[in-house]
Amino acid sequence: MRELFFKIVATIVTIVGKLGYGGIIVMMFLESSFFPFPSEIVIPPAAYLAENGEMNIFLVVFCGVLGSILGALFNYWLALKLGRPTLLRYGKYVGITPENFDRTEDFLKKHGIFGTFIGRLIPVIRQYISFPAGLARLSLVPFILATASGSAIWVIILAAIGYLVGNNQEMIMHYSHKTFYFLLPVIICACLVYIYRQRK
Repeated sequence: MRELFFKIVATIVTIVGKLGYGGIIVMMFLESSFFPFPSEIVIPPAAYLAENGEMNIFLVVFCGVLGSILGALFNYWLALKLGRPTLLRYGKYVGITPENFDRTEDFLKKHGIFGTFIGRLIPVIRQYISFPAGLARLSLVPFILATASGSAIWVIILAAIGYLVGNNQEMIMHYSHKTFYFLLPVIICACLVYIYRQRK
């Protein structure tokens, strides 16, 4: 497993080095849509190239967020066009179960745009949160802003990992697997602020 991860990271570094910022956008588009393509093996290698002087770290983050937004909009559009029955019928092939979908949809109906923001911070859910958002026909501009905000936090943390540990693939693997723990304080603070505002 570890050797496979190292090979994947090395391949991603090569691809990003050749395709540049466009490669980051394409890969993050795939990651943000329903394709099982983890951002943990995209952004850290790109940030390593930035630390090595081959890319700009701010453009790496920008392209990562842009790709995430485009992928989320693709899922949003699919939900509008296909509808709930079709998504559930074929979603099982990409990991979408009726139970998980129902829970996500109920949460989004109750919490709307905030649900989209928090969903972008949680692994697995972040890939599929745009489907119920599309079905619920959330307003597009707030949806994009919530997606951009959540994605920016996620991408910045991943970029920091790659930028700080450099080409140390052991450390990239170690910290990438623990990304969610770095996000927990952000999620908790955001939820507390949201609850406070709701009560007020």
